[in-house]
Amino acid sequence: MSQEMGLSQSTVSRIWRAFGLQPHRTETFKLSTDPYFVDKVHDVVGLYLDPPERALVFCVDEKSQIQALDRSQPVLPMMPGVPQRVTHDYVRAGTTTLFAALEVATGKVTGSLHRRHRAEEFKKFLIKLDQAIPADLDVHLVLDNYATHKTPAIKTWLLAHPRFHLHFTPTGSSWLNLVERWFAELTNKQIRRPSPGEGHPDLDRRMKHRSQTLRLDEDRRRDPRTSRQLSE
Repeated sequence: MSQEMGLSQSTVSRIWRAFGLQPHRTETFKLSTDPYFVDKVHDVVGLYLDPPERALVFCVDEKSQIQALDRSQPVLPMMPGVPQRVTHDYVRAGTTTLFAALEVATGKVTGSLHRRHRAEEFKKFLIKLDQAIPADLDVHLVLDNYATHKTPAIKTWLLAHPRFHLHFTPTGSSWLNLVERWFAELTNKQIRRPSPGEGHPDLDRRMKHRSQTLRLDEDRRRDPRTSRQLSE
């Protein structure tokens, strides 16, 4: 820029600093185009902060195409002065899809693993939730706008189970769904980096176990003073 404008490099730097310009940096953003953005945000946030009586609120989503990979040779564990070592190549062991429902009040997660993520599998997951939740409670589900959630088969099932109520996040606003935060924890702790010596062919078994034990407030619940931060 100094050559193009005929100025010294120090002058350009002073101008950048004076106006807070940082041309070497970029940030990403996403603006929702949903015409009912405000109404949907009020609806979902209202469920988080003030849920209905005699009802449970669940954040539901699916994490699809989870790669079940294993290194071509055994992982060498970490030793003094030597980091954990893994081969650069891997062997594919297929993919799996995790349906998960995070109970907002407690952070408990109900999960179900399937090879695909069609309406048929989502219906099976709804049946599992229906069987696990006491019959005298209403069920409010926070979902994104994925087509699987709105197929005729799902609508027919919902008509036969009127205690289920769906609440959709605005278009392009899946960050509003609290279960996305749990998916991030699952990815960081169980999928992205396996324990030393443990590969991924048994990913289904490990994820079934973790979906029952990994809570969103796992690190916070040790302190009773922060037990209410989940809803906040």
